[in-house]
Amino acid sequence: MVSFPLIGILHTQGARQINKTIQNQIMKTIFLYLTLGALAWTVPVYAEKSSVVHMANGIKIGEVTSNSAVVWTRLTLHPERNIDGKPFPKNVNRERKSQAIEDLAAMEGSVPGVAGEVRVGIRLSGGEAPVKFSDWKPVAAGGNFTCQFPLGELKSGNAYSVVAQGRGAGASKSSCSVDGSFRTAPSAETPAHVRFTVVTGQDYPRRDDPVNGHKIYPLMQKLDPDFFVHTGDIEYYDKPQPYADNIELARFKWNRLYAMPFQRDFHNRTASYFMKDDHDTLRNDCWPGQNYGDLTWEQGLALFPEQVPMGKKTYRTVRWGKDLQVWMVEGRDFRSPNKIPDGPEKTIWGAEQKRWFFETVRKSDATFRILISPTPVVGPDRGGKNDNHANKGFTHEGDELRKFIASQKSMFVVCGDRHWQYVSRDAKTGVREYSCGPTTNKHATGFSEKNRSGMHQYLKIKGGFLRVDVNRVGGKPQVMFRHHGVDGQILNEDIQYGK
Repeated sequence: MVSFPLIGILHTQGARQINKTIQNQIMKTIFLYLTLGALAWTVPVYAEKSSVVHMANGIKIGEVTSNSAVVWTRLTLHPERNIDGKPFPKNVNRERKSQAIEDLAAMEGSVPGVAGEVRVGIRLSGGEAPVKFSDWKPVAAGGNFTCQFPLGELKSGNAYSVVAQGRGAGASKSSCSVDGSFRTAPSAETPAHVRFTVVTGQDYPRRDDPVNGHKIYPLMQKLDPDFFVHTGDIEYYDKPQPYADNIELARFKWNRLYAMPFQRDFHNRTASYFMKDDHDTLRNDCWPGQNYGDLTWEQGLALFPEQVPMGKKTYRTVRWGKDLQVWMVEGRDFRSPNKIPDGPEKTIWGAEQKRWFFETVRKSDATFRILISPTPVVGPDRGGKNDNHANKGFTHEGDELRKFIASQKSMFVVCGDRHWQYVSRDAKTGVREYSCGPTTNKHATGFSEKNRSGMHQYLKIKGGFLRVDVNRVGGKPQVMFRHHGVDGQILNEDIQYGK
């Protein structure tokens, strides 16, 4: 039997361990954060009620395990984004980055939400059994008209078909439908060929197909990955057209981006895991307690699980068959301020998450263990940065993590954040790190191939994606890391064997 309890979007992250220098400030606002009241109070419900509703954002299928998944849905007033709307002005007041927009729905790319109900149905692909539907559930008007459904009691290593249906408030019949599909993870006892892709850094203005979105999405879809990981900087609140320094504009950016046909079609049919970083939390290099205009830290944290399928925690580990286990970590919620002196108490991950990471890695018997981090662990990075474990400001914790990873057999790091592709090897520990690079060539910047160091095994200032294949060749486990360009071409290939 498949269970369909409603997740909704009112997730609570719970009380987290954070640096003492900001703890008092966060505790003052924790009640506001848990209830997401700040979001509901400041977001106008600008979409009218309608008996006919649509799903211009498609669906997102995430958090897939061997027996479960989460399906994200959203109801919209129109079937597509407002392609012919008014453009956002390029010149803005730097002191107050956002501009008053009298009618946000009239702007180019706008995707107004609408009240109504949704339900999700599922069945094994290729089977003759009827689709099993959940109950109808209302979308949350104070939560960007979204609703999430957990799917339980699934069979490992199987393909599933999904259908999401929507109907207007008070309507008795559905007026929109989206078909999707995904595969569950093989069991931990099953040797299996597993393929996944990884990206970082995307936004609407820097897309490379003005009509459809980012070109890498249909290219990845042709590779038929078992799953996909977005390491963060999914959107840039602190970049123009518009600057999103309030909740309404932040949601506008998410809605616009995921109404792009390339992104929408990909996520309808690909299991995905979403991670956040600085730009899709608040602003560049941010930490707890900060604001960005009217957008508070608590609101930034709450917005993320509203926009993507997500479980109770934003750090998690998932097993994909006998030979692969991945860890996806949280790099913003628990961190210390970047500016304080380095030492044993300064942290990006926080004590609880580090303890979880060490314990679960030690318990794993997967042939390959891969840490997927929103930011670099090895680097090298630019000298002026001070926001990640490859920077001097977090040397103590960085050394701790690199030493531990090096002590494990066949463990590697995949990272996002940096706007260039690379493979590096830490000179002290030998830990290998694979940076996926940004989603477009227009987004590839901030470094130069003239800066290639002895750590670099590969370096290219290009956009694209990272593809990872875990397989057995002649009975011997191997993992292959491939960097692809924005046109799908293979720019680098690296094979490692299990120990």
